[in-house]
Amino acid sequence: MPTASVPGARLHYERAGTGPQLLQIGGTGGDLRRSPSPLEWPGADRFDQVVYDHRGLGRSIATEPSAQPAMADFAADALALADHLGWHRFAVVGVSFGGMVAQELAIGAGPRVTHLVLACTSSGGAGGASGPLHEILALEPETALARIVELVDTRTNEDVALRTTLAQTLAPLSDPAPRPPGLALQLEARRHHDAWSRLREIVAPTLVVAGRYDGLAPPANARALASAIGGAELEIFDGGHDFLRQDPNAWPRIGAFLDG
Repeated sequence: MPTASVPGARLHYERAGTGPQLLQIGGTGGDLRRSPSPLEWPGADRFDQVVYDHRGLGRSIATEPSAQPAMADFAADALALADHLGWHRFAVVGVSFGGMVAQELAIGAGPRVTHLVLACTSSGGAGGASGPLHEILALEPETALARIVELVDTRTNEDVALRTTLAQTLAPLSDPAPRPPGLALQLEARRHHDAWSRLREIVAPTLVVAGRYDGLAPPANARALASAIGGAELEIFDGGHDFLRQDPNAWPRIGAFLDG
């Protein structure tokens, strides 16, 4: 089980593929022990790709479990992992919460990030915040799950089968016991995320992607992100917060951008 000791944490990571170096940063409550693996997407094998569990989640450990990390600390974890791997320049795909981390990483790492993909995420501040998961997960479990399902894909009001599938998939996130020790700290960092006024500092070629029916990180937030990052491209796909799996065109578009 590969781990990287970084300031404040021991990060579990997984690696696959050969080619240009690509760091993928995952979302809220992520755990690499769950299926499907984020390493598995069409064309992934043509990249030297690394994914990891955030501190206090999955098999990653925070060295001070009660210390509250800021979004900048999560970004520092990602950069320290790249250093551990010996990567000087690398591409980044940030998904949901990982997209918030990726914004901070790209702002701080400058030209070390060769390509940046921000998926189903928000800038915070004037660019809009993603749905308040810290408030939703404080509700009764059944209420929390229903609310999350509604936000993850706004089509669930009419699509009973989709609602049932998402409820099964998202049930572990809304279950109050046991919750991973780092989840509350992750939600708190997420609540305060605001990179809006600093997005102009991102120098990496950037692709912003979103799901047309995402109520958690709505398309309006993606449009704001793209407008604030110089030269950024924007694509809206057919799906909700999980459009990367719902729309077969999403990953090929991302792969083509990374190849470029």
